[in-house]
Amino acid sequence: MKLIRQNIRLIATVLCVLLISLVVYGAYSISTQGSRWFSSGANKYLRRTKANVTAGNIVDRANVLLATTDNTGKRVYSSDEAVRRAMVHVVGDSANNIAYGAESFMADHLYAFNESYLERLAQGLQGKIRRGYDIRLSVDSRLSKKAYSLFPKDKSGAIVVMNYRTGELLALQSYPSFDPMNLTQLDKDNPLKPFWNRATKWISAPGSAFKVITLAGALQHIPDAINKTFHCSGELVLENTTITDANNAVHNDLNLKKALALSCNIAFSQAILEMGDKNLQQTASNFGFGDYFLFSDLVVENSVYPTTDRTEKEIAWTGPGQSRLQVTPLHMCMVAAAIANDGIMMEPKLLLGVTNNAGVSRFDFFAREHRIALDKPTADTIADYMREVVRTGTGTRAGVSGIPVCGKTGSAQIDGQRETNAWFVGFIDDPKYPFAVCVVVEDAGGGGSVAAPIAGELFKFMTGR
Repeated sequence: MKLIRQNIRLIATVLCVLLISLVVYGAYSISTQGSRWFSSGANKYLRRTKANVTAGNIVDRANVLLATTDNTGKRVYSSDEAVRRAMVHVVGDSANNIAYGAESFMADHLYAFNESYLERLAQGLQGKIRRGYDIRLSVDSRLSKKAYSLFPKDKSGAIVVMNYRTGELLALQSYPSFDPMNLTQLDKDNPLKPFWNRATKWISAPGSAFKVITLAGALQHIPDAINKTFHCSGELVLENTTITDANNAVHNDLNLKKALALSCNIAFSQAILEMGDKNLQQTASNFGFGDYFLFSDLVVENSVYPTTDRTEKEIAWTGPGQSRLQVTPLHMCMVAAAIANDGIMMEPKLLLGVTNNAGVSRFDFFAREHRIALDKPTADTIADYMREVVRTGTGTRAGVSGIPVCGKTGSAQIDGQRETNAWFVGFIDDPKYPFAVCVVVEDAGGGGSVAAPIAGELFKFMTGR
């Protein structure tokens, strides 16, 4: 009998633990993935409620109207077609072609799902159709329109602009785009996939833009790395591969600062071989590679540092940003932003405010640290080296007179492409203009000749130059 009671107590304890674990996991899942579940097309409650509630307005950071509902109940967007096209991947569209635009991902606010019974009763007594809350986004429609005008019309890619102190996203653009109020069959059939948000979902090797992370690893793991000299003879032969530089350049002896400015593949391959793959993997991890991104305002594909088949060849190619590295444009903007922000990587944010029908705020913006990528002295050194890239190196076309621009170009080689993917990541090293940028133009050529000029024009626009 005593043994039976002990077994009953044991079973009861196990059941209690399982129940508590289920509650805790449920609470965690709702807090981290609630928006993803709520905005899912499988949510029947969401579909039913949408039919009985007028969605709130969407405005940009300057309160410029981006989306509203007209008198017929139709969802309409900005009167400026260029703004509609520039903002569609952030705002979304009424047909939900954009999977995680604000129209769907922030539907809990737009359709006032958190509205109290008293608020619902008040609208009912007034004989009004229930109306959702208005939301204010961090993006700048003027800046986004400018970026849209700069991007090559026949190419795919992305532009991201972030406030590196707060994480606010000022521009989040994917190309090609489309007009949400004039969707055509050509848009639907376009092989470049205009409905796909490349800024957050497209992952690829970033090429030499990754060298800022390799540089961080070298400064942390190679003794006296600042004063160390590398030798570039024009080629580095390893196993069955030969690493060369653009135009078969020979840089001779150079330190890391000059190697970054000239984007020397050989020096950065030598750097990773000296520090070791595991050390660079750890540095990349500090910058968020391997993280499971669960951001409150947007869905971002996870970035990958390769961990299998790590031959000497693959390791050497990782230093210059090739091998099987995979990262989104948004994440590379976060990398540049972390360097600018004394090594602190901020969580990217899109939602600035939510206002109910009485004009009462229902949401307060707050900046949140995502992780510490590196210490401030190392961040300052990398920023200085990136400044040299723009002053004298491959990123000169991103420069703005009188403005301290820091950056890094990249030209990533992807199998099957006629041209390389052109990358530029960088920032303005000035507290008055805390802006970080990532520009990617796919299958377009060199980062210095294609992506850097776009970034330079954006820096000019943001600083009024």
